[in-house]
Amino acid sequence: MTSKEELNYCYDFVMKLTVEAGKIIRDAIQGWKNIETKAGDWDLVTQYDKELEGILINGIAKKFPEHKFIGEETVSSTNHLPDLTDDPTWIIDPIDGTTNFVHSFPFTCISIALAVKKELEIGIVYNPVLEQLFMARRGHGAFLNGKPIKSSKTERLEESLLCLEASYATIENIRDIILGRMEAFVSVAHGIRTMGSAALTLCYVAMGATEAYHTDNLMPWDVAAGVLIIREADGVVIDTNGGQFNIMLPKVIAAGNHKLANDLVTLIKKADSKTLQKKLAHKRTK
Repeated sequence: MTSKEELNYCYDFVMKLTVEAGKIIRDAIQGWKNIETKAGDWDLVTQYDKELEGILINGIAKKFPEHKFIGEETVSSTNHLPDLTDDPTWIIDPIDGTTNFVHSFPFTCISIALAVKKELEIGIVYNPVLEQLFMARRGHGAFLNGKPIKSSKTERLEESLLCLEASYATIENIRDIILGRMEAFVSVAHGIRTMGSAALTLCYVAMGATEAYHTDNLMPWDVAAGVLIIREADGVVIDTNGGQFNIMLPKVIAAGNHKLANDLVTLIKKADSKTLQKKLAHKRTK
């Protein structure tokens, strides 16, 4: 399944399915949710996450029974992350920004990507609350509600609005690293933002609303669609260490251009070194 016609058919079908499924989020965001935790108190799931993933996977599987799936709630229930193979594979986050959804904060979305031969071909991110539909096809550009989008050309950190996921500082064993990086971002940027949805933040980089985004501790479904959308908007996604980005082990620096991305690699390495030095100094004083 690699022909243009087949990909067009997949795109049209899943776009309609996503928009239809989005009505569940829009109708439920102000209401009661049954809240459970997964990896920790910060990692929430509701009955709607599970319901939506079922609707999306079952809908796609009926139309394309030979396709594979990597879905957040399915992986959580089995505690097994499948390998990404050459087979057509849908990578799905039914509600990215679940904590936002729980609190009725409108930064929440459905994120769906299709990979064929390990290459991202389709990316769809839909925020039904704010009616933002981001979409991309490999080689065809990126769009918001049907209009083309492009990432920022700003190359200076001092002139940039930067995003990072500060909420991971609730995890004790990585708290110092997260706070150290946040301090570095605050010290240099025009401003910083924490949005609570990786998929949406990646899309905001793609549309030039923010110059760059950094976060580790993610999973493939958090980023797959957004990564394609950024690339199709002429933006850049690299690994936090500066190397090639790995969709299955996502450590994200996403930026409007290569210079900004590389400058963030340097900034983060300096921040991590400073954090390590503080830890060593604290140990010596004990």
